[in-house]
Amino acid sequence: MTADTITAAVQTVENGIFSSRDDLLAIEEALQFCLNGVPLSITMRSPGSDLDLATGFLFTEGIIDDVGQILSMRAESPEDSSDDSGNRVTIRLKPEVAIDPGRIRRNFYTSSSCGVCGKLAMGAIEVRPARAMRQSGPQFAADLIYRLPDQLRQTQYAFDRTGGLHAAALFSPEGTLLGLREDVGRHNAVDKLIGFALRDGTIPLRDSLILVSGRAGFELVQKSVMAAIPVLAAVGAPSSLAVETAQRFGMTLVGFLRGQRFNIYSGNWRIE
Repeated sequence: MTADTITAAVQTVENGIFSSRDDLLAIEEALQFCLNGVPLSITMRSPGSDLDLATGFLFTEGIIDDVGQILSMRAESPEDSSDDSGNRVTIRLKPEVAIDPGRIRRNFYTSSSCGVCGKLAMGAIEVRPARAMRQSGPQFAADLIYRLPDQLRQTQYAFDRTGGLHAAALFSPEGTLLGLREDVGRHNAVDKLIGFALRDGTIPLRDSLILVSGRAGFELVQKSVMAAIPVLAAVGAPSSLAVETAQRFGMTLVGFLRGQRFNIYSGNWRIE
């Protein structure tokens, strides 16, 4: 058992034979974000990288435009520990940062499977990016894109132990892995990754590709657009709204990336 897994007793049935063994489960726990002393949202996530998650969430929701707008941020456990994990993240923004009430009106709950289900109104689903997508590049070779799922899989350490986590990774046009995060929620994995890049000072990510281990839903495209990531590739299928959003903002969207095959749904000029 590690910080992100727990052991559970299971009965395995194979060819009609029952056997007992221990299995590793990915931990899923609630995390509350409090902004300027007010509860903002609760998300179900895999513990770890909570400050990255909170930063990415604030950024992709359009509440902040830059990490420099955060005055203080810390993760708190029930014992009020100050390490990078716990069940609550408290954030204070600088006094001069104006908060749009329309951006923070939520139902205060986001499940691990849905990044938009806490929205109060249809008009709040789409967040306008603060940074424009660069339309002059970069380009990624098809042969390189073929290899990215294997690179992602080789670094999914938590998935290897549990089989129950989504992953998001950033790659350069040369195929260099720039960062990776895992979580029970695909949108949380993306928020953690973008939050990491924001805290690392590398936003906007105008020369990178983001690869996600599952399908490409609208919320993943929107979060990537917010960080000005020009290429999103998914192992699974995109949704109609994901394709429409990618086309609107000039993003390259790749789906069904498996083996030596993938589909390009938008922005094919970035693929060599």
